[in-house]
Amino acid sequence: MIGKLTGVVDMRGPDHVLLDVRGVGYIVHVSDRTLMGLPGRGEVAALYTELVVREDLMQLYGFPTLLEKEWHRVLTSVQGVGAKASLAILGALGPEGVARAIALGDSAALRKAPGVGPKLAQRIALELKEKAPALMSVTDTTPAAPARTTMTDDAAVAAKSRPAPIPPATNVTADAMSALGNLGYGPSDTARAVAEAQATTPDADTSALIRAALRLLAPKG
Repeated sequence: MIGKLTGVVDMRGPDHVLLDVRGVGYIVHVSDRTLMGLPGRGEVAALYTELVVREDLMQLYGFPTLLEKEWHRVLTSVQGVGAKASLAILGALGPEGVARAIALGDSAALRKAPGVGPKLAQRIALELKEKAPALMSVTDTTPAAPARTTMTDDAAVAAKSRPAPIPPATNVTADAMSALGNLGYGPSDTARAVAEAQATTPDADTSALIRAALRLLAPKG
């Protein structure tokens, strides 16, 4: 199984990139969002990958973070969602947007992806409702891509393909969900409240997010 590739961008297509990994070219299919974030030709790029093997073809799909790769795996577990539809959804919304849409049951947001109709969007929102809380609490969103730089020889490949150290980042979503869970709220209710609070105040820190979610969780009437 090919789980990650690091190499030189040799070509960029409309929905894929050709990575030269020490003389071997790999065609990796990516979302529009991922393609826009990749460096130019001749520069180093890294992607987490998923290999799909069928009777008549083998295709690689690439993702900038492990979180996005996991969302791809979860999305394609829904009947009717193939790799192409999953990339379209992730390209339109990003992993955080997908999590928020599913937690809120917002099928209209999912329909923003090309090729995703109302019935499929509703099915995704319904079937993945219980899986959204776990993925919303994932804190490891470290990108796979190394610093942009041009490789000129084998020594440069080894030196420059290593990602620069990235300081650990706090995940306000995960922290807020953990705090609300400790207060006794269920995962689904917590995910929905946090997603709604983030949609209203996307720049809120952990404390503000918890307060906003608590207001949404408070009994009405």
